[in-house]
Amino acid sequence: MSDIAVTREARGVDGYVLRQAEPGDLPGARSVMLDTVYRDFGHGYLPQWHSDIIDIDSYYLAPEDNTLFVAAQDGVVAATAGVRGQTPVSPPHPPEVTNRFEEGRTATLYRVYVRPEHRRRGLAAALVDACLDFIAGRDRYTAVYLHTDARTPGAVEFWSKRGTILFDERIAINEMRPETPEAPFQTVHFELQIPR
Repeated sequence: MSDIAVTREARGVDGYVLRQAEPGDLPGARSVMLDTVYRDFGHGYLPQWHSDIIDIDSYYLAPEDNTLFVAAQDGVVAATAGVRGQTPVSPPHPPEVTNRFEEGRTATLYRVYVRPEHRRRGLAAALVDACLDFIAGRDRYTAVYLHTDARTPGAVEFWSKRGTILFDERIAINEMRPETPEAPFQTVHFELQIPR
């Protein structure tokens, strides 16, 4: 068991193992991710935004400064959280967001998803802490960015306690992203601090 798993279990996520994903975890992680985009986002899998879900290995495991953490219970993946060295770009993100981050030095959190039956147990917080610890251990990164879909239950409240809102597409118009009136984006952009 890794040091991360021991530390997180001591923080109140008993019954789960938190670790960096291994190849055997990828089908379970993919299932958590796909279920989330279909159930919570209401639009399902969109290749232009979700290709990392299909090719987890290339996006999270192969690059040295990227990673994916999972929380598993009895060997079944219940939650995910990933780190990618990817600076947000405009379009599709608004310039108010992209101008805050240094190209090539930004860690972006992705796919912080918890299956509904495992929510409210501290898994998301523990996984985010593991991601931030990973980021802090990399000289490359000077900032942390993420965006969340406001339709995900509790997401905006969770991230608001951990970071600063940079741009809220529910109340401000993102002119860099064309959207259809039937399905507007409800993206909220955040910056988090790297622990030192």
